Amino acid sequence: MANTQQQQDMANAIRALAMDAVQLANSGHPGAPMGMADMAVALWGQHLKHNPSQPQWLDRDRFVLSNGHGSMLIYALLHLTGYPLPIEELKNFRKLHSKTAGHPEVGITPGVETTTGPLGQGITNAVGFALAEKLLAKEFNRDGHAVVDHHTYVFMGDGCLMEGISHEAAALAGAWKLGKLIALYDDNGISIDGQVAPWFIDNTAQRFQAYGWNVIGPVDGHDVDAVSQAIAQAKGQNAAPTLIICKTAIGKGSPNRANTSKAHGEPLGAEEIALTREALGWPHAPFEIPADVYAAWDAKARGAAAEAEWNTRFAAYQAAHPALAAELLRRMAGELPKNFAQVAVDAAIAAHTKAETVASRKASQLALEAFTAALPELLGGSADLTGSNLTNTKSTPNLRFDAAGDVVQTAAADGQLVGGRHINYGVREFGMAAIMNGLALHGGFIPYGGTFLTFSDYSRNAIRMAALMKQRVIHVFTHDSIGLGEDGPTHQSIEHAASLRLIPNLDVWRPADTAETTIAWAVALENKNRPTALLLSRQNLPYSPKKDLGEISRGAYILSEPADIGIKRKPQGVIIATGSEVQLALAAQKLLAEKKVYVRVVSMPSTTTFDRQTLAYKKSVLPAGLPRVAVEMGSTDGWWKYGVAAVVGIDTYGESAPAPVLFKHFGFTAENVTDTVLVALGKAKKK
Repeated sequence: MANTQQQQDMANAIRALAMDAVQLANSGHPGAPMGMADMAVALWGQHLKHNPSQPQWLDRDRFVLSNGHGSMLIYALLHLTGYPLPIEELKNFRKLHSKTAGHPEVGITPGVETTTGPLGQGITNAVGFALAEKLLAKEFNRDGHAVVDHHTYVFMGDGCLMEGISHEAAALAGAWKLGKLIALYDDNGISIDGQVAPWFIDNTAQRFQAYGWNVIGPVDGHDVDAVSQAIAQAKGQNAAPTLIICKTAIGKGSPNRANTSKAHGEPLGAEEIALTREALGWPHAPFEIPADVYAAWDAKARGAAAEAEWNTRFAAYQAAHPALAAELLRRMAGELPKNFAQVAVDAAIAAHTKAETVASRKASQLALEAFTAALPELLGGSADLTGSNLTNTKSTPNLRFDAAGDVVQTAAADGQLVGGRHINYGVREFGMAAIMNGLALHGGFIPYGGTFLTFSDYSRNAIRMAALMKQRVIHVFTHDSIGLGEDGPTHQSIEHAASLRLIPNLDVWRPADTAETTIAWAVALENKNRPTALLLSRQNLPYSPKKDLGEISRGAYILSEPADIGIKRKPQGVIIATGSEVQLALAAQKLLAEKKVYVRVVSMPSTTTFDRQTLAYKKSVLPAGLPRVAVEMGSTDGWWKYGVAAVVGIDTYGESAPAPVLFKHFGFTAENVTDTVLVALGKAKKK
């Protein structure tokens, strides 16, 4: 253990790097890193199991900086402990293409486990990390072979606790008894607007005790030994997650800015930095770290030894349980089983052959029956709407924990004991989405979760974060339109499909039948680097006859030509439709033919996927010179980019009434689609 002076020097190195980088960038948050520096010495210097030379080592501890605005804390730590993050990158803090962005970004900076900044989501991701560790340990560890055995640590501040998502996450962490989750709360009492006392009066200790957490403190967050002892105490029990309350001073060391909001989100200024260096007894130039401080922080040898010890244990595990070891490595690598392509083909052909008339939410469940049986990494769930979202299958019993916190196992069809694979998240859409991000980031699972499409608004920022972080997370959104009927405009989605399609790197699918739904699922599972939103109907949808399934995965395809309804004529126009409206397009095609007007019907279940196709393919589906009309029960704005002459859509809120009444009221009838096409083709006058 380092002596007191060495501990102070290690902490002051963080403080100096934080204030120097923020000053050079003329942007950033120096106060939080300066205040949490001693906490970091305790955790990173004495407890964290990690290897700077192998940032992705399987059994490393996970560290999450939930208050991501204090990003210079983690950048300083990564640099000092030996990660491939040279001092030049700290000098490039917040500059274009640097590895030190304004907030930590996974995949950009080695050692960063999740992208944080939107407060509250980091601690929620951490709940996902800890849940993944617990479930994988139960599934893969064997007597004498604990190959999954690590902790998840979180630093978080007042802002994270004020965000409502922290309530959702902490309550679930307590219910799941995630004993290897340890959160250190930087209790400095300051936010951007000043002292938080007038607006943040929670008794945080009692709040977390009520969740079922183990609470330690308050402890002096600037006493390294006290913080270290609290962490050791937390590690000594596995019955519940632990909150360590650390009382700190934001901007610690700054004579005039410490304990004020001026230390929060702006540079200290050259004069104050000079005074701070003097107050800390840190005489070194900007970005200059003495060799003995580097040596005290260097974690490469300790990390290599820890990983080597684990490698030895894993080799013994491989020898004793080769199939389990191979499966664990496959899942942690995020690779699908070798037979997945055949599973997907078989499922799609089965859907096509049966040609069932079911709601697409039911079609989703039918596809999931095949995929969850073949993919043990599929971990499902619902935000208290399982019976509506239909996210459960025969292969996914409910996840439950016994009084001791152990995963309850049940006998599978083959007699093997298995843990639950379907999570009851409760009414916590945002928490569910961010926990799924953590599960995906940890590795070993492909998470999916369900709610109504209109409630995607609750989880939207976590969906955006999954897209930003390129994580394979699948959102099952049912009740996708006014077709849900009597629940009315509070539940009827209008703008949601269009708004989700605006999120970069998010695939959005609105399938029309069982085959399209099955293929949408297959594509989502193959999308290793992007999340997917499946928008599914409550009402039954007839199967749309199709010649083959080959082009569905491209997002749009020619579903029906005039020849497919017995007319040997070239199309004069194109109707583009999605989801439940494909049946309207097909009906309108026949009505138009009776009027000697012949059109192609294009089913476009995924605009986002179609938009990535080659120009040649796009032109083959939507030829130049053919007028186009789009049909979708939702906002019309997104359709104009396809050069449509008209859109049969809905730009108002819905109404409460039976679905057939609403369809007629809002013009979602074959007759109205027919009339709209006739006007677009100049065959009739606009009414």
